[in-house]
Amino acid sequence: AIDSKPDDKTGPLLEPVLKPLWAAYACVWAGREKRQPLEIDAPEHKIIFKDGKVAGVKRRERFDAHKLIEEFMIQANASAAEELEAKKTPQLYRVHEPPSEEKVRALSMFLKTLDLSLPLGQVMKPKHFNQLLEEVKGKDYQNLVNDVVLRTQAQAAYAPINKGHFGLTLRRYSHFTSPIRRYADLIVHRALISALGFGDDGLSADDISRLTETAEMISDAERRAMAAERETTDRL
Repeated sequence: AIDSKPDDKTGPLLEPVLKPLWAAYACVWAGREKRQPLEIDAPEHKIIFKDGKVAGVKRRERFDAHKLIEEFMIQANASAAEELEAKKTPQLYRVHEPPSEEKVRALSMFLKTLDLSLPLGQVMKPKHFNQLLEEVKGKDYQNLVNDVVLRTQAQAAYAPINKGHFGLTLRRYSHFTSPIRRYADLIVHRALISALGFGDDGLSADDISRLTETAEMISDAERRAMAAERETTDRL
């Protein structure tokens, strides 16, 4: 509950800001539930340090406020991609293709060892994986199945050609919200500057001609960074 006493700085924000924000989030979340994106439970862990040494590991908490921010960021990313498409402006998409038939068959064989099944012979959608993950909730092998389902998925990457985003069940998606830490987002910002006439520091002709090369370079860099992070976390 928010204390709305005169000396509470959050009080004046409740009616004009917070309630409309959460009402908007409820609408966005209803759309998410209709889309049924992939819902893999992959908890993040935080390494606790004390005096320069590892003191422990704990699961990073995820509150409703985190979900709110994440969902609006997804909407902003999708909106950026849609706007650039409408303006017929080249861009970098964040693409996530469906899992390969080979990986789905391997997953199906693994699930049989747990007396579980995955419907084959049909176009796999995120909802099929979600049904499986819901089935194993609370079971001793829940984390194992989550991990194997995650490894079954294709790896997301950047590309100048739109192939959709399987995990988010979105037809078009670009990274837009973090230009200070991801180069792909900076490319999208520059594309929007060009498309909307916001200045002369948008995408140059040379930038556009090298989009495929740029996409491959930053996708490779992302994979190296993720591998380094996993190795560091495992070591600690």
